[in-house]
Amino acid sequence: MPLPARAGIFIYAKHPESLSAFYQSVLGMTVAHRTDQMIVLCSPDLQIVVHAMPADIASQVAITRPPRLRDNVAIKFFCTVPSLSGAEESARALGGNVFPEQWQGPGFVVRNACDPEGNVFQVRASVD
Repeated sequence: MPLPARAGIFIYAKHPESLSAFYQSVLGMTVAHRTDQMIVLCSPDLQIVVHAMPADIASQVAITRPPRLRDNVAIKFFCTVPSLSGAEESARALGGNVFPEQWQGPGFVVRNACDPEGNVFQVRASVD
């Protein structure tokens, strides 16, 4: 396993295996470490710890198709991807989405996305 990351995020998941597969595909991450309770994903830029929700909390969470957005939160992360259309294709194939509205920033374009459990994040792609 690589050295401990200096920064990253935790995502509590009802279905950690499928959420891990989603982020591996959409963000190009790899599994660095795995236990019964968590899956640690890494890329050159980010570490995501997909952690199983406690059973009493998971029993109260309903996962819908399409996912009900969990967008009333104080934090939203972003990741750079090689292609927004590629991220959209992967996300949809695995039960998430990349939404069509996009914004331009200095040197990048960004779109909101959601994972199969409804967590909202952003994908960015560099522009010339």
